[in-house]
Amino acid sequence: MAIDLDTIVAIRVNPTRDAITLRNVDENKFGQLTYTTDPDQEVDLRNHTWGNYVISAYKGVFDHLRAHDYKVPETQGLDIMVDGRVPTGSGLSSSAALVCSSALAIMAALGVPRLKKGEVAEFTAKAEQYVGVMSGGMDQAISVMGTWLEAQLIEFNPVRASPVQLPDACYFIVANSLKVSEKAVSGVAHYNVRVVECRIASALLAKKLGATNDEIMGGYKTLKEVEPLIEAFYMEHRESQPDDDSSWCVAAVEEFLTTGYRTTPDIEKDLGLKLSQLFEDDAASKNVLRDVYSFKPHDRAMHVYTEKQRVYDFAQVCADSRVSHAKAAAVLGSLMNASHKSCAEYYECSCAELNTLVELLRELGATGARLTGAGWGGCAVALVKGKEVALKILKELHDKFYKDHEVVDKVRKEAGDDAARKFIEEMAFISTPAQGACIITVPTDVL
Repeated sequence: MAIDLDTIVAIRVNPTRDAITLRNVDENKFGQLTYTTDPDQEVDLRNHTWGNYVISAYKGVFDHLRAHDYKVPETQGLDIMVDGRVPTGSGLSSSAALVCSSALAIMAALGVPRLKKGEVAEFTAKAEQYVGVMSGGMDQAISVMGTWLEAQLIEFNPVRASPVQLPDACYFIVANSLKVSEKAVSGVAHYNVRVVECRIASALLAKKLGATNDEIMGGYKTLKEVEPLIEAFYMEHRESQPDDDSSWCVAAVEEFLTTGYRTTPDIEKDLGLKLSQLFEDDAASKNVLRDVYSFKPHDRAMHVYTEKQRVYDFAQVCADSRVSHAKAAAVLGSLMNASHKSCAEYYECSCAELNTLVELLRELGATGARLTGAGWGGCAVALVKGKEVALKILKELHDKFYKDHEVVDKVRKEAGDDAARKFIEEMAFISTPAQGACIITVPTDVL
């Protein structure tokens, strides 16, 4: 679901200057930057700045228009001002919010006809990869396709969203662990490694299930693409079939992938090809292979397949009118708890700060809680039944987690008690599903 925090991008064409000028309302933290209007300019990954996200969006707009034979507008000078309430490094998709809102603003300023939401979600996900993060597209999809008071079931290839009506009186508490997680900075060490591990898991499963190396090189890049091979195997080998067909993928992981770390030579022996061949056209993955020499394909695949089933179970519970709202909330909470356990143990994208926060949220009365976003820091999200309960938990969370936290103490010492209280209020809040991105055109006579 989209949350009720926003990123705002104001834009105007500047015919007097052939440049893109970026400014931020918080100019002390995000200084003014200037770029050329060339859509083929390189994004400077060695000098990561907030402007990289805006320029990635700019490049993404032109990439998409060219690739799909849309009319490509002439480049023009642009003045851009950014403001927003989505904290950076919090796991709340601040980078996706900036890329998506920038892309929409740039298209509007350059007179590009409005595209379908799914198109925008797809090309902005690709665009964010210019900053060095192998983004999967979930953040961009919900940023663009979110709707008021509804969660969304997001599916891919192509990107599409189906509304999910949550049980009555369900509220979400979003709480920051105060451990900063910058995907673009730590991508090689964390986020991108998981993408590589899932690709390796896909290739190993495909190999075990009879795919040739040529087929593996040309396809089976995702665990989803391996599912038809898994289904075919268990349809043929009925004696090995799990009772529940939704667990076929889990059974295949257990049967064909070895637990624990697998070294690069070990994986290459099983595949019969070099990992450098598997990722020959993927610069970000090659960067991972240069620094990482052992992987956990079993655990990563186990998380992906079980998490996929939890997502569908979540949507099914919400849609089942036979289930009481109280029972539905309890089941949804248990799914969130199982999700966090899998994130922590199988995907290993949690951290001590998140685990502590998630456990505290449950102790204070949340029906369920889990990390949100890419992990390794950022926020947790908790499901709570009833607004009064949510307010009570929020107050106790302020007292038990934030009040004496070293980060809050630093704010208090540097800026005073009022600033510390405001900071805490921004770090944990109640949210219901909110609207995704939109374009607002301001008449020139009111500017």
